[in-house]
Order: sequence, then C-alpha cells, then structure tokens
Amino acid sequence: MNNQMKITDKKIIITKEVNLPIQRAYELWSTTKGTSELFQTETDIELTPFGKYEIYFILDGNEGERGSETSKVLSFVPNEMISFTWNAPPSYPYVRNHSYQTHVIIRFYKLNDSKTKVELIHHAWPEGDAWDQVFDYFTKAWEFVMTNMTKIKE
Repeated sequence: MNNQMKITDKKIIITKEVNLPIQRAYELWSTTKGTSELFQTETDIELTPFGKYEIYFILDGNEGERGSETSKVLSFVPNEMISFTWNAPPSYPYVRNHSYQTHVIIRFYKLNDSKTKVELIHHAWPEGDAWDQVFDYFTKAWEFVMTNMTKIKE
C-alpha cells in the first residue's frame, strides 16, 4: 500500500505593485515590525534559515492555535525574496495538524526608486479535498493581504 502524499502543481500566484522602495517592501515581509504592520497583528519573525515565521491572527487563542505557529523561514535574499512554510487556520484541523506544510515565496522587483512589484507564490499543495479547501481559503486570504499591502505608505 502506498501512503505517499502526492504534491500537485497547483499554485496561488498574486502580483501587486506598491508605491514603496524595494527595501521597505522587503521589510514588510521579512521583519517582525514589517509583518506586524502588513498583517495588522502581532508577529514573530526570525530571519534565519528555519527561524520562526509566525503571524498571530487569534491573539487570545490557545497556544498552537493563534496563527502560523510552526511556520519557518526557508530561505531569503535581502531585497529579492523570502520563502517560508505555511500552515492552515485552526478551522481546517486535518491540514493544520498535518506534519507537512505548504510553501510561500515572496519575490521583489524594483520598478524604480519608489515603486516595487511584489509577487506571492503559494505552492507545494498536496492532493486531497481537505487541502483543496485550504487552497481555496488562501486564494482569497492572500488576495486580501496583497491588496492591503498596496495601501501601506512609506
């Protein structure tokens, strides 16, 4: 019997232009201060391979159910990209409690000194109905985050 998980080629890809210098756009995704501003909540970012990439959406939730706890930085190149693992909200317990996590890549492209293109790619989605539901959830959630990012001023 083969219980191996199959990873699909499904991706969420969202690209937005922001009226921010590339360093400022990068900081929104790569620092505790920046992610707190971007997500409008408490965060804990350790910009080192396998460092924390935790966004706390439910501040009064039980430990382990407050947000992206257990998500980790995978890699980064300052002002170019950051990648991290990502889990599911507590409302999707099968996916959230699974040992596997999907991956998010954020890329930054300098358009000029005060404008940056930011591309989000959320990929490495396994097959299965539970994963498909979380994919649909994040298709909407990431669009919301990326649109809010365009409203941030320097």
